[in-house]
Amino acid sequence: MSPSRAPLVAGAAVAVAAAVTLTVVVWPEDSGPGRPENGASAPSASPSPSRSYPLSTTPRTVPAVREHTAARGPGWKPAKDSTVVAADPELADEAKLLAKELKISYRGEKSPRSGDVALSLASSGKGDPESYTLKTENNQVTISGPGEAGVFYGTRTLKQSLNADDTVPEGTVRDTPDRAQRGLNLDIARKYYTAGWIEDRLREMADLKLNQLGLHFSDDQAFRIESDTHPEVVSEEHLTKAEVRRIVKLAQSLHITIVGEIDSPGHLGAVLKAHPDLQLRNTQGVAREGAIDISKAESAKIVDDLLGEYAELFPGNWFHVGADEYQALTVSDPAASYPQLAGAARKKYGDDASVQDLTEGWLNDRAAVITKAEKIPKAWNDGFFSGGTVNGDKGIEVEYWTGKEIGARPPQDYLAEGRKVVNLNDEFLYYVLGEPNDFTYPTGERIYEQWTPFVLRGTEPVAKRYSKQILGGRFAVWGDFPNAQTQEQVAAGIRMPLNAVSQKLWDPREPKLSWAQFKKLADETR
Repeated sequence: MSPSRAPLVAGAAVAVAAAVTLTVVVWPEDSGPGRPENGASAPSASPSPSRSYPLSTTPRTVPAVREHTAARGPGWKPAKDSTVVAADPELADEAKLLAKELKISYRGEKSPRSGDVALSLASSGKGDPESYTLKTENNQVTISGPGEAGVFYGTRTLKQSLNADDTVPEGTVRDTPDRAQRGLNLDIARKYYTAGWIEDRLREMADLKLNQLGLHFSDDQAFRIESDTHPEVVSEEHLTKAEVRRIVKLAQSLHITIVGEIDSPGHLGAVLKAHPDLQLRNTQGVAREGAIDISKAESAKIVDDLLGEYAELFPGNWFHVGADEYQALTVSDPAASYPQLAGAARKKYGDDASVQDLTEGWLNDRAAVITKAEKIPKAWNDGFFSGGTVNGDKGIEVEYWTGKEIGARPPQDYLAEGRKVVNLNDEFLYYVLGEPNDFTYPTGERIYEQWTPFVLRGTEPVAKRYSKQILGGRFAVWGDFPNAQTQEQVAAGIRMPLNAVSQKLWDPREPKLSWAQFKKLADETR
């Protein structure tokens, strides 16, 4: 867009000013208040009096900002004497990080000067703590929001806009996420990842405004984090607690919550290797891989010891208790094959109770340990059964990944029960190393063009009336064949899928850019 011509005479300026029309934007119902329909800049009701600049365009970022009010002006870029200031001491870390990234100084809790970036918490403190307002005018940028996370995301928008276009456009950005949980799930049990590699993913996630990292660190193949309560279960190659605390500290500074996971009563092979007496065995004495005998009190004790230990290590709001693929339920007659489980079920839940009920009770008991630790429990969807004496507690968040496993039901079933669900649809969001069992490496393009948070299973979305129950989603990396890719190959393979997931969880509208344009932008904003 070329600059506007200066008025030739004063009378022409008056005529132009008289022709300015106040534009009222009506937001569509499904976009929420303050959100334009097509991601376009909202026209400015009071443009700058300067006629030497065209109206600004929307900052180019991933994910796209939800609303931008255009204005006339040169925008902002850091100059030799630019600094970052924070109006509130709580924002000092965010301000220091931004100053370091922009290679300018942090000046502390000072009043902003021309050329500065000023961070502040909104005085009311009301609204989504992840929302923010970024205002660029008079050679200054002000980023404010109800919470520290939102202000941090405003700094990500500023950083990306500078990377893409060397300028933060004049005008005002008002931005907020569509879904509260947005992130990456990483299987570090079957494939070991170094602490440094995980930290690099956290930084990448933060720039994409992703806020949750799930760590699946216990499985049949290995147990990957140092333990004080049961050191005998820990694999030789593992993260020390000092490394985990360093990872957690970085995550907290980037407003990312780490969600630890100890999967049970299946996927416990590494634990059972050290405690073979707790292995589930049928009437012929044949062991089931990864399955713990939930009729034994010692089984609950060791798992609860570990849950308590790691719930303390990870200070976030959630902990994952697994609950998927318990092998006792995959045989034709669980009660006949595992009479000890059937007997325990009847003893605990009554004469009509089954092995399924005992398994569901196990889930509830483990979730209760997490609830007692003042966290929200999560579990995989195929750990929730229907038609039994015992039902999964409604306070457990359902992590929906498949409809193919035994006990798995369509996502509508869980939603109709009033349950809260997180989307990990294995059709789009499962990056399984080695591509076993008909899995193929998902592409960012397919996620960008076909997936939304409503597409919980397969390719068909659930009804929009369930929107409030769909909390968000995570892209998941699984290490079934750990040597199929190196750490570096995994990082490269998941980069564009993470960009696409970020876009689709932040902004519910149809993306404006084509995939080719989006991919180019993702490279330019890095």
